[in-house]
Amino acid sequence: MDATEGITALGEEVFAIDTLMAGYPGITSSYLIRTERPCVVEVGTAGSAEVLRDRMAALGIGADDLATIVVTHIHLDHAGGVGDIARMFPRAEIVVHERGARHLADPERLMRSARMVWGDRLDVLFGEMSPSDADRIRTVGTTGEVDLGAGRRLVAHYSPGHAKHHVALVDSATGDLYAGDALGVYNPYTGDVRPATPPPDFDFGAARRSLDLFGDIGARRLMFSHFGAVEEVEGTLERAREELHAWVEEVRRARASTGDLDHAVGMVRDAVLKRYRPLPEEAPAEAAQVMDVLSGVEGNTSGIWHWLDRLEAEQEAAQGAPGSPSSRSRQA
Repeated sequence: MDATEGITALGEEVFAIDTLMAGYPGITSSYLIRTERPCVVEVGTAGSAEVLRDRMAALGIGADDLATIVVTHIHLDHAGGVGDIARMFPRAEIVVHERGARHLADPERLMRSARMVWGDRLDVLFGEMSPSDADRIRTVGTTGEVDLGAGRRLVAHYSPGHAKHHVALVDSATGDLYAGDALGVYNPYTGDVRPATPPPDFDFGAARRSLDLFGDIGARRLMFSHFGAVEEVEGTLERAREELHAWVEEVRRARASTGDLDHAVGMVRDAVLKRYRPLPEEAPAEAAQVMDVLSGVEGNTSGIWHWLDRLEAEQEAAQGAPGSPSSRSRQA
């Protein structure tokens, strides 16, 4: 494999690197910021670690050169390779949201949960996350910064909704917004944006607030982890909002109609897939299939359904709390 393939120069020492998730192009982007203190944002899966190492080497980043490894959240398609990349680049600090740090240091629980979800597909899609040295992990909270050298920095913004441990990052020099999965999944072949609403953490209210935050940031460019850089910021943000609302409303409608998740998946599929353009012939079909596994109708519907379950449970608990109107009526 030519290590220079799958690298896109984006200007101002920023490079998008295709990590070839599951061996296919066009699924997961890492981003190398080749400054005085080189930083990589997102590392992809454990199975992609050698690809990322070799492609960073082709850009002049050797084992002792990388200063920082940043992941937007700890899902395996973004952070599964952190432990491996950290061993390959022993001087690099690891930056993650504080709610995800313990899973990087000890991924056993995370991997056990993932295997229950993915079964035998886990090894093909992701591989096994290796533990990272806890002493090398630095956490950020609601805000935080990553020093890129020469006054340039990444500013972290807590952006839950997709996951409780999600942060987005803004490059102070370029205005690039590294959005992780908080904006959803961008298809470079069609220009479509599809929401990413997986169980168990998806929260509609938090996701909307994160999108509002992104609008306030005034980014120059959107850096999707799936997949690639997008310069049409305002229109893409608006499309992401529209799609998020559309999917939630379709799941609500299906839930009210059938009450059964399996049937709801089929109903939502019929309703939402017509919103998206067909793939052109040159698009790799295998990559599209993997992307559909990561952010397809089944996973998105399940995540929204799970959120609605939580919402109903919270409402029932509130109605039954002492002093609530329903509680007083039962006591009367």
